[in-house]
Amino acid sequence: MLTASLPVEAERPAGDPAVAADRPWRTVVWDDPVNLMSYVTYVFQAYFGYDEPTAHRLMMTVHTEGRAVVSTGPREKMETDVQAMHSYGLWATLEQEGNE
Repeated sequence: MLTASLPVEAERPAGDPAVAADRPWRTVVWDDPVNLMSYVTYVFQAYFGYDEPTAHRLMMTVHTEGRAVVSTGPREKMETDVQAMHSYGLWATLEQEGNE
């Protein structure tokens, strides 16, 4: 005699792509030997709309720590932000939150 069993939902492992897809993406700007600190501050204000103190703080993070996360959100928007940073001549990359 056959008995039917109800499906059991298994927990997803931490490395599951469906779980990873839910994490936000980040635009990271990296320190470079070319751009002036005042220019980087200007770019953060002009593109992201940050006020001067916020833009200056992010620029100082780039300068002292070598990098700063300047925006977070869906992958497509962060790809646009990375491209914009490149168009301003800044070094920028995309990373998913939790992949430090």
